[in-house]
Amino acid sequence: MLQHVTWVCFFASFSVALLLELTQLLWPSRASRWGAIGFLSGGFLAQTAYLVYRSKDSQLPPLLGSTHDWLLVLAWLAVLMLLAVMLSDRNSGVGMFVLPAIVVLVISARYVSETRPPGVTDIPHWAMVHAATLVLGVAGIVVAFLLSLMYLVQHRRLKQKQTESVGLRLFSLERLGRWNWWAIVLSVPLLTVGMGVGVFLSVRSQSTESPVNLGQFSFALAGLLWLGVMVLFGRLVTAKRHASGRGLAWRTLWACGFLLASLLLLELFNQGGIHGERPDPTPRVSKPVS
Repeated sequence: MLQHVTWVCFFASFSVALLLELTQLLWPSRASRWGAIGFLSGGFLAQTAYLVYRSKDSQLPPLLGSTHDWLLVLAWLAVLMLLAVMLSDRNSGVGMFVLPAIVVLVISARYVSETRPPGVTDIPHWAMVHAATLVLGVAGIVVAFLLSLMYLVQHRRLKQKQTESVGLRLFSLERLGRWNWWAIVLSVPLLTVGMGVGVFLSVRSQSTESPVNLGQFSFALAGLLWLGVMVLFGRLVTAKRHASGRGLAWRTLWACGFLLASLLLLELFNQGGIHGERPDPTPRVSKPVS
């Protein structure tokens, strides 16, 4: 039964939910909102079944199965949070911001490596810590990016004294700013732990049959991205928490947006990401010397 659930099933459900959410801008209606919740719930169930089947097939948790599964777990967490918000406040316009991010993650998962990274079964517990802290850290970065975007939209609306649209009701600036602060402050330590464990696993892999190339460009890029986020983190914890409102939102938007775009491009154009190229499943046969 589970093997019949494909990527197309939940991608189509999330796309329809996004279209229904966008119609709220022109024709706000309770039916469209419930329709979006229905398609989002259906896509969530289909995505869960898909991840469960792939986990059983690979005999590995989804976080360790492949980059494809890792991105889908990230999208799965975003869907879960969005469903909780939409069911608790059916007038909220958060879906218009979160659903595009979910669709982008699902599309990206379609074009990245679906093979298991080398060496994940050597120390499975450490590999799980590495993958779990990274996915939670990146999830926090996604949340911070979207909260900053909502903050700027809400700030512009209030500055121009526009009436709040029925289909685009957002949280207060104070709440958005506070959540944004916490998203960054919690995600950066998680990213740090995940990257630290990743470096440990990469160094340890040098003595195994599947060594990770420590000299590849993706390692240097990941380090630079981490430094950029650390700078933002330092400014947040040293400044007054709510002193910079709009300025903080812009800095978070640019920093987190650049980080997320770089990570996605790294995975899309360097199959295997920081883990290197996809392993060749066919054994190499040495040709006889003539």
